[in-house]
Amino acid sequence: MSCNSCSTGKDGQPKGCKNNGTCGTDSCNKLTVFDWLANMSLPQGEEPFIGVEVRFKNGRKEYYKNTENLTLSIGDVVATQAQSGHDIGMVTLTGELVRIQMKRKHVKIDDEENVLKIYRKASQRDIDIWSDARDKEEPMKVKARQFAIDLKLQMKISDIEYQGDASKATFYYTAEERVDFRELIKLFAKEFRTRIEMKQVGFRQEAARLGGIGSCGRELCCSTWLTDFRSVSTSAARYQQLSLNPLKLAGQCGKLKCCLNYELDAYLDALKEFPKTDVKLYTEKGTAVCQKTDIFGGFMWYAYEGEWMNWHKLTTDQANEIISLNKKREKVASLEEYASELIVDTKADYENVVGQDSLTRFDGPKRTNKRRNTKGKSKRPGRPKQDSDQQKPQQKPQQKSDQVPAKKTGQKKRRKPNPKKSNPNDAK
Repeated sequence: MSCNSCSTGKDGQPKGCKNNGTCGTDSCNKLTVFDWLANMSLPQGEEPFIGVEVRFKNGRKEYYKNTENLTLSIGDVVATQAQSGHDIGMVTLTGELVRIQMKRKHVKIDDEENVLKIYRKASQRDIDIWSDARDKEEPMKVKARQFAIDLKLQMKISDIEYQGDASKATFYYTAEERVDFRELIKLFAKEFRTRIEMKQVGFRQEAARLGGIGSCGRELCCSTWLTDFRSVSTSAARYQQLSLNPLKLAGQCGKLKCCLNYELDAYLDALKEFPKTDVKLYTEKGTAVCQKTDIFGGFMWYAYEGEWMNWHKLTTDQANEIISLNKKREKVASLEEYASELIVDTKADYENVVGQDSLTRFDGPKRTNKRRNTKGKSKRPGRPKQDSDQQKPQQKPQQKSDQVPAKKTGQKKRRKPNPKKSNPNDAK
């Protein structure tokens, strides 16, 4: 997730803002809202909305009033009002969409306590102080965690955020119980020489601030687009027939994954037509118990008590029909009558359109050729027998002579005639 100004260069270092993806050009920010009204002009007599959305470290966003009528655009670094001093942030949204965002988050522009104002565009001196303070955060976090361990406090310091003017540092921590950190604040103030603010966040808020990659291979929803954290229960996994394995159902925050709620409504609508799985079917052959359900296929599998290996496939309508008859104190003959109607030939026929081999060529048992064990080469069936004269090229008749032929590579040497052995015909 990076744009052209802050993508990684050839040397492996990020360019542009050098913040590893959280740049100020609004193309790779967290929880960014696309301003589709940017190229549209306001009607005559309408003044632009004075509200501005400003983003700080790790997706923290606040709304401010542009009382000075500054010409601001997305990506500008501005100095904003704080409770004491000033803070530095980046503009992420301007115009009428800010009004909609503030209404959705129940923030009123007239609220002077929560909605502060923008002082000016940040100067180079403001940016230098801000960047120097950001560089101190990581070594501070290491020391702060060590102090918490030395005091044996049951807490985890997850992140540190400096104010833009480096006058205050906010420590974000998570804890399951209430923590007495008065001694810890004294150590922090003595070591870091700045004002300290401790802020407790939930485990999901911690994962949203830090970010990461989920088990699906994509960035965490809470750090990219998800803003409201709804409660997730184990019943959502039961309705979707997921195994209750905490290692698979838990996210990086240690809680149940938020994505378990995404398709829950579709599963609940599909389950309205299904009978309850604990309802038994009474037949003359025996009592059947539900073993498995296919929610989107609309099928249920039942097995007789004592015959747990033999499953019978029924539709939801057939199961409801049998249940309605059982309520009238009537029994059906057997489940095989209903299951026989659902027998479908599952053999798939494939058409060879590209000249390849059959896709089912490995389904059958492998045939062994018994003739391979016999001596000699086996003749392939179906091939016409060729004459020996046609198989071998015709050779010219060799002339008999006592001369030794010329030496050729790859041929055996002929023996020379021995002159000591005389021909018996010559002696006669």
